[in-house]
Amino acid sequence: MGPLVGLAVRQLPRLKPFNRLQIILQHLNMSKHTDSTADVLLEKRGCAGVITLNRPKALNAFNLSMIRQIYLQLKTWEKDPETFLIIIKGTGGKAFCAGGDIRAITDAGKVGDRLTQDFFREEYILNNAIGTCQKPYVALIDGITMGGGVGLSVHGHFRVATEKTLFAMPETAIGLFPDVGGGYFLPRLSGKIGYCLALTGFRLKGRDSQKAGIATHFVESEKLPALEEDLIALKSPSKENVADVLNSYHMKCKIDQEKQFVLDEHMDKINSLFSANSMEEIIQNLKQDGSPFALKQLESGHDFYEGVRAVLIDKDQVPKWKPATLEEVTDEFVDNCFKSLGNSDLKL
Repeated sequence: MGPLVGLAVRQLPRLKPFNRLQIILQHLNMSKHTDSTADVLLEKRGCAGVITLNRPKALNAFNLSMIRQIYLQLKTWEKDPETFLIIIKGTGGKAFCAGGDIRAITDAGKVGDRLTQDFFREEYILNNAIGTCQKPYVALIDGITMGGGVGLSVHGHFRVATEKTLFAMPETAIGLFPDVGGGYFLPRLSGKIGYCLALTGFRLKGRDSQKAGIATHFVESEKLPALEEDLIALKSPSKENVADVLNSYHMKCKIDQEKQFVLDEHMDKINSLFSANSMEEIIQNLKQDGSPFALKQLESGHDFYEGVRAVLIDKDQVPKWKPATLEEVTDEFVDNCFKSLGNSDLKL
């Protein structure tokens, strides 16, 4: 018996055993969820359940353990009549979440460890749980928000960007498709901007992430603590009540309000050049256009492990793709990537 439990037992001699057990469990639960060294902090504050990604040195990149903890807590709060909204944020001031811990996944995959399969399967299940959550879900995407971090935020009801937000879907640089539901939300952005973001990994900064439709609101970074306090202080709030608080902060924020959207001048080209039925046609459109913007997009970078090696491990920036060229990617090769896994197919 630990000292905390022993202290609780000694101080509660007159309580009925059931009540005493409840209080002991509450103490243990509090100590578990507020451990400042944990990779993810899960706290009930006021009317809200608060998820805090707590790996600042790793830019809050998440691992399989964090996925599992978040998923179980999300499902618990969703059923809890005393929890009215869920807030997710990151620590450290630099990132909301830079994505999944893909270096660990790569190391595991090379030796045949199941971590690779389990990680992506459970990550996608969590993405779906966020997208179908019955409680208002508010993601404070302050700082770097990329790849898997987008999956933890974009499917929820509300995404609050700041002047420090840096959004991107950079998966193509490591030989991976834009996953975490990217195939769902990116094509639903206005025009063909989602196709451009998916294929090039283009980065959106600050208010541009809200203008593109990634974020629903834009608030000064320094105002986020006050916004969070106002949200958790709400009494039995509805989704509309939560939206009212977010809207009030959004309307007061004047940072870059008049600044032109970074891709405004290129939108006509994006909508025409990326309107094609195949990757080969898009490449052909870009080559034929020949403008500096089009040629720049041609620079974006089969193989997930090779991509991670070239970009994140050896950092030589020279991935040796297999197949080596787009022309070598046959319809049969693509069909094989999407063949059924039988009983292992992901069912959401």
